[in-house]
Amino acid sequence: MKKFRPQPGFVVKAYRFALNPNAAQERALHSHCGAARAAYNWAVAWIEASWWQRKAESTYGIPQEQLTEWRPWSLPSLRKAFNAAKHTDPRFAHWWAENSKEAYSTGLANASAAFDNYSKSKQGKRHGQKMGAPRFKSKRKARLACRFTTGTIRVDADGRHVTLPRLGTIRTCEPTVKLLTRVQTGKARVLSATVRHERGRWFVSFQVEVKQDLARVARPEAAVGIDLGVKTLAVMADSTGEIRGLANPGHYDRARKQLRRACRVVSRRQGPDRRTGQGPSKRWEKANAQRNKVHHRVANLREDALHKLTTSIAAEYGTIVVEDLNVAGMLRNRRLARRIADAGFGEIRHQLDYKTRQRHATRLVVANRWYPSSKTCSECGAVKVKLPLHLRTYECDACGLVIDRDENAALNLAALAAAAVTGTGVAGDQDTAPAASKPRGADRKTRATARSRKATGGRAGGATLPHQQQTETRDRTQAEAPTL
Repeated sequence: MKKFRPQPGFVVKAYRFALNPNAAQERALHSHCGAARAAYNWAVAWIEASWWQRKAESTYGIPQEQLTEWRPWSLPSLRKAFNAAKHTDPRFAHWWAENSKEAYSTGLANASAAFDNYSKSKQGKRHGQKMGAPRFKSKRKARLACRFTTGTIRVDADGRHVTLPRLGTIRTCEPTVKLLTRVQTGKARVLSATVRHERGRWFVSFQVEVKQDLARVARPEAAVGIDLGVKTLAVMADSTGEIRGLANPGHYDRARKQLRRACRVVSRRQGPDRRTGQGPSKRWEKANAQRNKVHHRVANLREDALHKLTTSIAAEYGTIVVEDLNVAGMLRNRRLARRIADAGFGEIRHQLDYKTRQRHATRLVVANRWYPSSKTCSECGAVKVKLPLHLRTYECDACGLVIDRDENAALNLAALAAAAVTGTGVAGDQDTAPAASKPRGADRKTRATARSRKATGGRAGGATLPHQQQTETRDRTQAEAPTL
């Protein structure tokens, strides 16, 4: 599916509301999401059937040009094939008409995107980790979601109901006045709606084209550097020298006692057993629902706290400087993974990114991942060779400055706001030290002060850094579908 491009002066936003469906509507929601999963599985099986057929024919010595043709996985092709098979296929013949056509289109679109990602990854045209061939979605584990792009999609005039195709009018748990007012005044246009089951509740998300109304920040000339941490969630230092910190709420740690008790109750009930096919007992389902309720509350508290933090920062400063943290690598540390995941470092940067762009049109500067913000003295600019994590106080060898290491890092990040931004859009990656040999492929070196060079016997440099990542691309001359 092509990505929607908004008109000039408009942006695409999402408005999400919690639903309060009755029993019949909840069954219909489950049916639509199940239809999307069934259509996805049908598309995966239909495409892979030709792959296995070609593989079997090749073992019999059949020439390449006489093998079964590849089946296309574009969305129009999948729709055409599905519409021809749904009347006779025993998996759909008796119940496909009970749901909206958008439910099946959702599954087919997801399958088309999955095969596209697999093909590009196999050809080296997709960044990130390699993706395998699409697999069938389990009824037990699949996420319940369905997207509507056509039909009756609206927010009702009473501000407490929404109308969706085939599902009818559903009451919301919260007022929809914020979106309704924009639609009635002509400042918004609903493009699509997605229903999703998350954290034990049903939600509807409206994709809306909204007229961009930028809000002026409180201090447009001020810049702030944000250093994220575990004990202190965020240490903020602005360009005027003011420093303030926000303690990590630790929502998960505070709920661990209650969660352990809930898990203990679940383990003592008769749960499901996939080996024997035994289903869970009613008491297990009730206990599992109570355990999930604890998890959902922690997630809601974390989400609310992060939104309040990022909204207040984006509405106050004209320039915000954050670090390019390797969160995925940090989560490999088994001693800190739980606290890092609970803090939500990646979500903070994501929210600051779109809030600065879409709400205030301010500047977000991302410091280079190798910029030594903690090792650099915020007073004189001297850089330490090493600064272990257990040392929480920074002591400069050159000027004698003694300061908390998080506050020192925040001051250095705030100073980057006035520095030049490189062509890559990342600040703080200017190399001031002369080029050195790179026998192990490392492309970053930490500068060393004169005193630290003397202490290390004249050796300059810092900790060993991982090899530079290289991405190899392969262009195929023939556009063939990948084989299993």
